[in-house]
Amino acid sequence: MSADRPLVFAHRGSSEALPEHTLAAYLRALDEGADGLECDVRLTRDGHLVCVHDRRLDRTSNGRGLVSGKTLAELDALDFGSWHPSAGDDPLDDPPNPDRTRLLTLDRLLGAVRDSGREVRLLIETKHPSRYGADVERRLVELLGRHGLAAPRPDDPVRVTVMSFAALALRRVRTLAPGVPTVYLLELLPPGVSRGRLPFGARIAGPGIGLLRTRPQLVAALRAAGHGTYVWTVNTEAELDLALAQGVDGVITDRPRFVLDRLGVG
Repeated sequence: MSADRPLVFAHRGSSEALPEHTLAAYLRALDEGADGLECDVRLTRDGHLVCVHDRRLDRTSNGRGLVSGKTLAELDALDFGSWHPSAGDDPLDDPPNPDRTRLLTLDRLLGAVRDSGREVRLLIETKHPSRYGADVERRLVELLGRHGLAAPRPDDPVRVTVMSFAALALRRVRTLAPGVPTVYLLELLPPGVSRGRLPFGARIAGPGIGLLRTRPQLVAALRAAGHGTYVWTVNTEAELDLALAQGVDGVITDRPRFVLDRLGVG
């Protein structure tokens, strides 16, 4: 973790500027200088991990139904970008740039991160509940293994951390890939966490910004117990000031360039 400032993670890519979870949004975040990227993954009906937040397709695509009920080919035929306010920004973009509209698989994102030629920290959130249960983490660890990321090496510029609101998901990751760090995501505060205890070997907590407001001693308690804190989703000056005042180790934001500018990072 950075000693002089928190790490800046692009939440679903530079997702204020471009459609979330598209390759274009992630490439923009890297160009903007983000320390890392954050993505959500779900399992398709035919066993592929895709970068989609919602369980249903309605909000971020022109499709309908559950992500988990579709095959990769069915999802790949959908438009995942034209809903965003940035659609039509470039009048010369005809047909639309597929990197701004096409479904992104985790495999492709990992390849793009590898190809970036720079240090990148990638936070991968496994979404639960899922009809596929433990298969989500099994498939994830298999894919990380194919990219040489399931057993982290100190000299590897790409570092993966797995996150989840589901404690059992973190337990599965610790069993399958004990070297991969995990983040226990928090929207509410379970018993024990306020005293700095995290489940199943997690060393980092991931509270929402609301928890920092209502539980101002939480970050200090976690730090005293030897745990780091990555807070989400930090998008305003006031939210960033709160996170900085409490000494968090990482901020997850839709606006990575805005946060970096506020931190004085060129």
